[in-house]
This record gives sequence, C-alpha cells and structure tokens, in this order.
Amino acid sequence: MSETDTSGAARAAEFERWANVFTAHKAFSHPSELHGVLCGRLAAGARINEPEWLTMVCEHMGLPESAADDSEDLAPFMNRAYEQTLEFLKSADMSFHPLLPDDDYAIEQRLEALVSWVRGFLEGMALAAGESLGQAPDEIRELVEDLVAISQLSDDEDADDESEQQLLEITEYVRLGALAVFTEFNAPEKPASESPTLH
Repeated sequence: MSETDTSGAARAAEFERWANVFTAHKAFSHPSELHGVLCGRLAAGARINEPEWLTMVCEHMGLPESAADDSEDLAPFMNRAYEQTLEFLKSADMSFHPLLPDDDYAIEQRLEALVSWVRGFLEGMALAAGESLGQAPDEIRELVEDLVAISQLSDDEDADDESEQQLLEITEYVRLGALAVFTEFNAPEKPASESPTLH
C-alpha cells in the first residue's frame, strides 16, 4: 500500500469513528458539519477551551449539555478530535483533510458530506473572524465566495466518471482553501529555541 492509500484508509477510519459516535448518541446532524465548524473556527484564528468545545459539540449533535458529562466516550473522543484537527491544520506537510466519507460511499453521500463540511466551515469562520473577514485579502474573500457556492451544490445530477472527478477536484480545492485561511489568520508558531527569555 502506498502512503496515499494508508493515509486515505486512516481518513476513512476517522470518518467512521465520528459517524459511530454520532450514531451511538442518536445525533441528528452530520459529523462532517461539526468538523467543518471546528476547522472554520481554528482556521480563522480562534481557539476553544474544553467546556466551550463540548458545549458546541452537544449543540451540534442536538444533545443536552449534560451529555458530555453523562457519556463515557463523548468528551474524550471529541477532545482528542479537537487536538488532532488543530495539529493537522498546523502541520507543515499539509496532511490536513476535511472529515469526509471515502469512495465506498455513494457519490451523493460524499457530496452531501462535503456540502455539510463547507457549510460548517463557513459558519465556524464567521463566528471566529466576524468583521475581520471583510478586511481579509482579496484571495481569501474570493475563496469564501467560492465556498459559499460549493455549500449550495445539490446532488440531483446523475453520477458519472466526470462528476466523480469533479468531486475530487472540489474536495481538494476546499482542503487547500481551508489551509490558506489557516495560514492567513494564524501566525506561525516560533520554535521553542527562539522564544524570548525573561531576565
């Protein structure tokens, strides 16, 4: 298996883990959407403390706030997901990917997941960046306009090889777009050796 295959398999497994948590808690929302909201907020420069993140999770999943305390698996899973997502966004190797189902799913389901993720990303970005989005560079504003258009795609077209290829291209565009937003709104972290020392 090539590296791409293994990372693809890891991403597919990660989506299944999220989906299983959502199913176990009878969540009415899409896991990709919650991941999108998280990525949107992180990319726009926000960081979320644990209680706020778990409240957000419960709201998105349509669960009472106490669910995070009552459930043994929800808080540990979501806290790990938060840490991992931030690490992937910060990673220099650009290994970040939106949380989406793999090719075993029907193209309609994959498009629905991508649209949900993009909607979540735009919502998260708007929550975190607010007014400063208006002052963002042109390419970021154009990207946001493209994402808005992607968030309105519907799956009423017949699937064929061409639409399969288009979905791949749109997904890659979204992935690189999220990284571009992250780079724009997050100053690179200084290596520990360069941090100022107090005398």
